[in-house]
Amino acid sequence: MSQPRTVAVVVGSLRKDSVNRKVADALATLTPNLMFNIVEIGDLPFFDQDLEANPPAQWVRLRHAIAAADAVLFVTPEYNRGMPAVIKNAIDVASRPYGHSVWNGKPGAVISVTIGSQGAILANQQLRQSLIFLNVPTLAQPEAYISGALGLFDDKGALISDSTAGFLSAFGQAFSAWIERIIADVPTAKVA
Repeated sequence: MSQPRTVAVVVGSLRKDSVNRKVADALATLTPNLMFNIVEIGDLPFFDQDLEANPPAQWVRLRHAIAAADAVLFVTPEYNRGMPAVIKNAIDVASRPYGHSVWNGKPGAVISVTIGSQGAILANQQLRQSLIFLNVPTLAQPEAYISGALGLFDDKGALISDSTAGFLSAFGQAFSAWIERIIADVPTAKVA
């Protein structure tokens, strides 16, 4: 059997008890044929072109983590009808220096998660706009908008919703098939 494909996971909520991270962890459990690695983004200095001459270690770490992965998954909340600043910053940092974006050609997927009722739809769509520009072929179906996320987990963080588990399992398999399709068609970028 071949090695499982690796997926760099970018979680847009920095909270210790983040439901976004719980969803990412649940997806990893339900998709054993992929290896999910959460890439920490909370400590990234804001992108500043002047820092490129001697990039911060956190930038280098992010760029290497994305470059080394076969694919990328974004799990995002919605803040003020958009994606969190930490995700946008991670996107900007890993897309530079110009011409050396480590996002280029990486198969991707987006899951948006909210404790409310709207599924963080606008954050999901805003993120997809950036991924189009970055040439991240993003899984179109099934779309993943998860609402009412607080009620999906027990007090230990375990997923207790059978319907959500079924959805995430199907999503994981669709993402896995998407990764294989894109990898067969598109060469991925290497870190500069």
